[in-house]
Amino acid sequence: MTWAGWSIEPPLAYVAVAGLLYWLGGRGRPSDWRTTAAFAAGLVTIVLALDSPLDADADALFWAHMLQHVLLLTVAPPLILLGKPWPRMWRALPLSMRTKVGRSLARSPAAAPLRALARPLPAWLLFNATIVAWHLPAAYNATLTTPWVHQLEHAMFFFTGLLFWARVIDPGPLRPKLVWPARIAYVVGAMVVGWLLAIALVLDPHPLYAHYATLARRPGGITAVTDQQIAAGMMWVPGSIAYTIAMMLGLYRWLEPDTAPRPQLPALPT
Repeated sequence: MTWAGWSIEPPLAYVAVAGLLYWLGGRGRPSDWRTTAAFAAGLVTIVLALDSPLDADADALFWAHMLQHVLLLTVAPPLILLGKPWPRMWRALPLSMRTKVGRSLARSPAAAPLRALARPLPAWLLFNATIVAWHLPAAYNATLTTPWVHQLEHAMFFFTGLLFWARVIDPGPLRPKLVWPARIAYVVGAMVVGWLLAIALVLDPHPLYAHYATLARRPGGITAVTDQQIAAGMMWVPGSIAYTIAMMLGLYRWLEPDTAPRPQLPALPT
C-alpha cells in the first residue's frame, strides 16, 4: 500500500510495536529527554529508510539503495541504543512473561547461541559477514527480484547492527565489556570493511549488479557505472560518519586525564 510515495510495509509494524513498548515502559517514571529523542530518531530513521520515497528510488538507483543500507547499519541502531531501550521496553511486558523469557535467555541451552552472538568478537564477525555476503552479486540481485529476500536483507542489516553497536554503546543490560582501545579498534575494523567494499565498487569498470545494469532509464539520466560509483561514495563517506564519531569519542575517553580526586593519606604524628 502506498500514498504519495510513502508505503506501509512490515517494518512499520516493528516501529509501531517498539514505540508502543517504549512509551508504556516509561509511563510514570522520570526519563531523560535526550534518550527518548535518540530512540525516536532511530525509529524515524527506519521509516525513512524503508517506508519513504527513498525505498521506491532504490529500485532504480543503486546509490539510493546503498543509502538505505547506511541508515539501517550505522544510523538507526546506534540511535536506538542511545535511547537505552531494553529496560524500559522490558517493563512494558507482563511480569510473568518477563520472568519466563528472562530465565530462558539466561539459562536455556537453546538460547546459548544467542548469548554467544552477543559477545564482542562474534557480534563483529556476524555484522561484517552480513554486509559482505549481501553485497555479493548473486545475493544482491536476489534482493532486487524477490521481495521476501529483500525484507530479510534489511532485517539482518538492522538486527546485526544492534548487536554490533551494543558493544560500542552501553544500552544495558548488555555491557560492552571492551576497554576503550579495544572499542576503538572494533569500530575502525568495521569501517575498513566498508571501505574495502566501496573501493571494489568504485574500481570496477562495469556494473556489478545485473538489475541496475539492465535498466533502460535512471532518474537524472546517469549511467549504471556512475550510479555504482556514487553508491561507493555513499558507503565510503556517509557510511563512515557513525564509525568516525564513535572512534573520536573513544579516543577522547581513553586519553582524557583522570580527574578523580586522589585519596588523602593520614598525616603522620610529629
